[in-house]
Amino acid sequence: MALNLYLLRHGETNFSQSGNFCGETDAQLTPEGNQMAHSFADTYKNLCWEAVYVSPMKRTIATAQPFCDATGLNMQLRTGIREGSYGEWETKSKSFVQENYTENYIKWLTESAWNAPQGGETAVEIANRSIPVIREIKEKHHQGNVLLISHKATIRIILCSLLGIDLGCYRYRINILVASLSMVRFDVNGPMLEILGDRNHIPEHLRLRPGT
Repeated sequence: MALNLYLLRHGETNFSQSGNFCGETDAQLTPEGNQMAHSFADTYKNLCWEAVYVSPMKRTIATAQPFCDATGLNMQLRTGIREGSYGEWETKSKSFVQENYTENYIKWLTESAWNAPQGGETAVEIANRSIPVIREIKEKHHQGNVLLISHKATIRIILCSLLGIDLGCYRYRINILVASLSMVRFDVNGPMLEILGDRNHIPEHLRLRPGT
């Protein structure tokens, strides 16, 4: 039997609605974000779960809580899977950053693996702290279903790392919408992407809401 690693992005926040940069900013879920979290828990609570690993940020903890309440699992917090830092760009709009950090922004768009937002993290740095959490999960859980609740950039970077996709392309190869679920199966042949960005567990009116 294989290990199935499910990767869930947290529910909606005000920043996912506005599109402003939100990495280390500890945003709360919106009421709709909380509905997304409860919908996920209701849909997946009866799957046989081994463990749940959670980024220690308010939006991921709030997303995990209904699931933990429904399954009886304790969330295991890991700082390595928190969202990447946008440094001086935090809470700013993309148009503001483009105007006021023009050169920095262009470098980040061109090669984000090695170019960070001013005072923030590169994709390589995010990979270097998140992939050890994946290794820990694989060492502890050789089979069964494990849930990891994290963030847009971090999940995309984890998937690129596992699938051999250039980290500098993470923004252009994989999209992870709010409350979307992906799954990687680990067996003797290595990681296989089985599910990417599924949102069928949330009601249609929430799936249709604008946001990233």
